[in-house]
Amino acid sequence: AVAVVAAEDEPMDIEQALKAVLKSAICHDGLARGLHEAAKALEKKTAKLCVLAQSCDEAAYTKLVEALCAEHNVNLMKVADGKELGEW
Repeated sequence: AVAVVAAEDEPMDIEQALKAVLKSAICHDGLARGLHEAAKALEKKTAKLCVLAQSCDEAAYTKLVEALCAEHNVNLMKVADGKELGEW
């Protein structure tokens, strides 16, 4: 496994910051993965941020997640590749 660590002087880009946040959430058992877990977290209003892959080809999933985020005022962030997101 290769770890990417930004030097303290260099600012993180969005992707590096998101990786750090997701790793922290995993460590604190605060990460919901997949449509079912994400929808439950959004409905319970425990979600703080939702990350959706732009490569998702299921329009119904995208529409549902976007609607739940809007309804519950949760920030939605889109990343290019869902497979890469799963590796984080």
